[in-house]
Amino acid sequence: MKISSLFQPGKTVFSLEVFPPKRTGSIDTIYKTLEELGDLYPDFISVTYGAGGNPADSSTCQIASRIKNTYHIEALAHLTCVNSTRENMKAIIHQFRENNIENVLALRGDISPENPRQEDFSYAMDLIRYLREDEDGASMGISAACYPEGHPEAESEEEDLIRLKQKVEAGAQHLVSQLFFENEIFYDFVKRARQHGIKVPIEAGIMPVVNKRQIQRMVSLCGASLPSKFTKMMNRYENNPEAMGDAGIAYAVDQIVDLISNGVEGIHLYTMNNPLIAKRIADSIKNLR
Repeated sequence: MKISSLFQPGKTVFSLEVFPPKRTGSIDTIYKTLEELGDLYPDFISVTYGAGGNPADSSTCQIASRIKNTYHIEALAHLTCVNSTRENMKAIIHQFRENNIENVLALRGDISPENPRQEDFSYAMDLIRYLREDEDGASMGISAACYPEGHPEAESEEEDLIRLKQKVEAGAQHLVSQLFFENEIFYDFVKRARQHGIKVPIEAGIMPVVNKRQIQRMVSLCGASLPSKFTKMMNRYENNPEAMGDAGIAYAVDQIVDLISNGVEGIHLYTMNNPLIAKRIADSIKNLR
């Protein structure tokens, strides 16, 4: 089933994101996490790409295969392209299809000194076009990322929206947003996206923040702004881990309730591989969707 077909009038899609274990960790650790996340009945679970965007890392495929074929939940496999050749990409897509994986999130990927940048793909749009041409990729559902506050490398939010529309025109059927902590930013982004003719479903990416180090790292990567309400929460509870966890979960739930009340098409919860936090949030909103 293509992810885009999950979005129906009157329904709020609820999805989760997990990531493969670090290179030194066992892949079995994520399987226990998936068992617990499966009990939350998400519409789909996405899996981030292997360590550092290394095309030789098959952990994303292994995990996505377990989600789809063992837990019978739709899987969305992240696929980055900047470190891949067309030959690499064809093999990866074929492996996905052999494992019954029908959906990919097409991304450029981070520029990493550990894995040399290749020349075949420069942007996610190049990957989307390639998927549409590939024998295996042509039948897959294609999702793409969007940035409510603009991509950190974009010259402006307007330029970023133009590029986003190009990704949709190239074949992206569903968009997942980067995290944000002020819902008005997301509402404004969706409004502007629609004005640009972007009509595909846009899912809101929500990350529950349970420690200050976590948010500092994420903000440095994606450039999300921090509203005063959020900053006050962090400053008050940063030295009390239990209170910080409760406050971070409450903040995320508050965001989600407001988003659903305003008719958001989907909620994509960045679980950080923590099923206990995901369960607390899912239980808080189970009657709202």
